[in-house]
Amino acid sequence: MSSPSAAPGPAPSGSAPLSLCAREPHVPAERLVAEMVPPPRFDSVRFGTYVPDPAQPSQREAVRVLEDFAAGLGGRPAGGGRRGLFGFGRAPKAPAGPRGVYLDGGYGVGKTHLLASLWHAAPAEPSRKAFGTFVELTNLVGALGFQQTVRTLSGHALLCIDEFELDDPGDTVLVSTLLSRLVEAGVALAATSNTLPGKLGEGRFAAADFLREIQGLSAHFRTLRIDGEDYRHRGLPEAPAPFTEERVTAAARATEGASLDAFDALLDHLAKVHPSRYGALTDGLGAVCLTGVRPVPDQSTALRLVVLADRLYDREVPVLASGVPFDRLFSEDMLEGGYRKKYFRAISRLTALARDGARLVEPPRD
Repeated sequence: MSSPSAAPGPAPSGSAPLSLCAREPHVPAERLVAEMVPPPRFDSVRFGTYVPDPAQPSQREAVRVLEDFAAGLGGRPAGGGRRGLFGFGRAPKAPAGPRGVYLDGGYGVGKTHLLASLWHAAPAEPSRKAFGTFVELTNLVGALGFQQTVRTLSGHALLCIDEFELDDPGDTVLVSTLLSRLVEAGVALAATSNTLPGKLGEGRFAAADFLREIQGLSAHFRTLRIDGEDYRHRGLPEAPAPFTEERVTAAARATEGASLDAFDALLDHLAKVHPSRYGALTDGLGAVCLTGVRPVPDQSTALRLVVLADRLYDREVPVLASGVPFDRLFSEDMLEGGYRKKYFRAISRLTALARDGARLVEPPRD
């Protein structure tokens, strides 16, 4: 996983920018496991750096509960085994109640900040803590196989799952079974989502047919509701308007490590790269420059773009674009459908990255 560098400096005059469409990364399973740590954007976050909104007491309460949760993780015996409530200490003969904590709230209220802070605060060695998005977790199962994933994660003290979502019935059964096995092995769980555990999958597939699995997932967690507005836009101006194609191209040529791609070509390329490799796709980038941004044509394409937006945001890669503004990427039908929270999160994150990208364009000279 590449760490973000300082603000990109000017590249040699006339140098050709990189292209995401020319990249076909191969990601070995060992890298997937090694990279299950908080992404670069959240390397230095801690509970003390989280700034609760004074108007939202649930934010301060979440910090208190998670600090207690982290402190209790130090009681796990080295050999693993079952534990008590929330994974602390020795388990009673008939443990009851949830064994994890689930942060529910809208996009931009700091859930990932808090989840990463929990990972950092947990007293276990880094090798015994895992942090990844829901997509990365399912990709790990695909790369290692179910049994090997259970063996790999069972020795951990803590598994943090960001952006917990269920997009299809197969994921529901897979994750329900995996987490049950890990809880039995004594692994403490923490997750974030924009959807309550009992509502996972709603609007995406016939969730009622998989109610037992969904209820089983919900039973693993104590839910903490975090209210508030998107901190990325709190008191900030609106997202910058898209630039002209000429200015985007010029900035790509002048910025070290920048990529330059036509938006349609990038969408086609994403369809050929497994989402587990989108992080590697962005390795070493100083900025992503896109020309001809337009509304995405269908839901499958839109969901792939959401994953790319998450990886760019995690790695703090500025985005500079021509075409339509990012708040027009997704149709009204998409924004009102079952994946609407994912789309709003992507818009929020791309807007934040667009503000960063605007700094790469020098103001026009008179």
